[in-house]
Amino acid sequence: MLDADGVVRIWNKGAERLKGYAAEEIIGKSFSTFYTPEDREKDLPRMALATAAATGRFASEGWRVRKDGSRFWALVVLDAIRDEDGRVIGFAKVTRDITERQQAHNDLVESERRYRRLVEAVVDYAIFQLDPTGHVATWNPGAERIKGYRPEEIIGRHFSTFYTPEDLEKGVPTAALAEAAEKGRFEAEGWRMRKDGTRFWASVVIDRITDESGAIIGFAKVTRDLTERKRAQDELQRVQEQLVASQKLEAVGQLSGGIAHDFNNLLMIVLGNLENAERSSRNAGGPNLHRALANAKRGAQRAAALTSRLLAFSRRQALDPKPLNLNGFLSSLQEFLQRTLGERVEVQSVGGAGLWQIEADVNHLESTIVNLAINARDAMPNGGKLTIEAANVAVDENYSRANPELAVGQYVVICVRDTGSGMAPEVLQHAFEPFFTTKEPGQGTGLGLSQVYGFVKQSGGHVKIYSEVGEGTSIKMYFPRYAGSAQLNSDDAEELISEGTSVETILVVEDDADLRGYVSDVLRDLNYRVLSAGSAQAALTILLQQNQHIDLLLTDVVMPGINGRELGRRAQEIRPDLRVLYMTGYSRNAVIHQGRLDEGVDLLEKPVTQARLALKVREILDRN
Repeated sequence: MLDADGVVRIWNKGAERLKGYAAEEIIGKSFSTFYTPEDREKDLPRMALATAAATGRFASEGWRVRKDGSRFWALVVLDAIRDEDGRVIGFAKVTRDITERQQAHNDLVESERRYRRLVEAVVDYAIFQLDPTGHVATWNPGAERIKGYRPEEIIGRHFSTFYTPEDLEKGVPTAALAEAAEKGRFEAEGWRMRKDGTRFWASVVIDRITDESGAIIGFAKVTRDLTERKRAQDELQRVQEQLVASQKLEAVGQLSGGIAHDFNNLLMIVLGNLENAERSSRNAGGPNLHRALANAKRGAQRAAALTSRLLAFSRRQALDPKPLNLNGFLSSLQEFLQRTLGERVEVQSVGGAGLWQIEADVNHLESTIVNLAINARDAMPNGGKLTIEAANVAVDENYSRANPELAVGQYVVICVRDTGSGMAPEVLQHAFEPFFTTKEPGQGTGLGLSQVYGFVKQSGGHVKIYSEVGEGTSIKMYFPRYAGSAQLNSDDAEELISEGTSVETILVVEDDADLRGYVSDVLRDLNYRVLSAGSAQAALTILLQQNQHIDLLLTDVVMPGINGRELGRRAQEIRPDLRVLYMTGYSRNAVIHQGRLDEGVDLLEKPVTQARLALKVREILDRN
């Protein structure tokens, strides 16, 4: 209790504990003793008594001083005490120590201040608050930078403004707030919209904000722009898919090559015996027999063509690449293609000044472009335009990273582009796979594009397809720039005599007994003396017999044990003047390396006709 002048008259135990004075130390002294020097200088004790006397009560919070000089934050109430006549005769004073509560409040204020300062400083994150209905309540500089809105443009608007039309249609904003309200947090990634209408890939977190009773008073929302990461991930996924597709094609190619080897041996026997039957039936037999033999031979030749395409896809065909000037090549090809495709398709070839040379097998390149042109014609049933264009291209590291099958370097790109129906994504995904076709049964084998793929890859290049439904198709073939100076030999080969003389001896080496017998019979019919062996070991035994004169070694390439290429090397060590001719249905890199025929190697690809065999044998035996 205080008297009317503010002098202490009564002092309880709580006052002694709180302020540190015993009763005898403080009774009789002014209550201003508890005020800080600053507050006494401002005359706050007198003003407090005056307010209580005038209004009946004075209440405030502020710093007070204990006996030991320490301070505490006090909640103070002064009530006026009056006599019967209403005169003030003293005051009842209650003081509470609320230092801890005040410290907590101060800490909260400081924390909020630091939080606001942090949020204002962050520019890589959009950090803002939503009210319970999802309307924007605060907006930091990061949000302005990422989304493009100034605070005055967006505060008060609904956060669904940032969602794409597709997500709005699906009700994604509503579902996001509902999940945050129910579970406390919503997290997702997806496309969001900026003020200018562009999209960015966003990582979004929405946290629920509640009061002490658990009622939702709003949401805290953090958005990060992860567009660059998303692009990098998409690019990595695309590259991985390309590698998987490449590995798949490689595995199928290995299988295809093995099948082609055995199939070519069988076809050579079938075609050879059909040729024999045709010759034997020329002077006998009726038209039905002639027609049957012709149909059988045509069917076998079609099977041989399919096998050749399988070898092209598996990159096991024997290429004989030569330097090639594409300007002249494409110019001469344009006229042929125009005649082949008909008047409804306009054919245009585009070369260029300074076009680099490439090194390629001319026959296979021509076959490849004709193949693509026919596919283009089929995709333009009502007519259209086919453009074949060649251009120099330098592949840098960025492009090589995105297309790992294409090394950094200089290339000439041959682009075959049509205005046809284009391909759907699911068709494009399988376009290079062998036997994949969208044509009706019997209308195509599905080996056309796979043959293109195999030829370009075996030539050291790369091939890509760009196509959209209704927008046509572009196929780009990358061929490495040729840096050498060799020129293509255009001299025509002289016509050679196909038959031999009985004094010329040929050693035939073939592990397939039926094919060995057939080839030997053909050569004997051509007036050659023939020796035969079923393996390289048996052939070496014959070669070591000095009494046996041998002019030509005709050997299969793929054989168990010692292959034909190794046999040829050993044979020429034993007999340096021996001529060697190889036959193969599947080389397995024995005579073909880096996509080309080894230097100095003569090769016949199975199945070979009797006429072709006779011409090649005669050519080698007559060579100086």
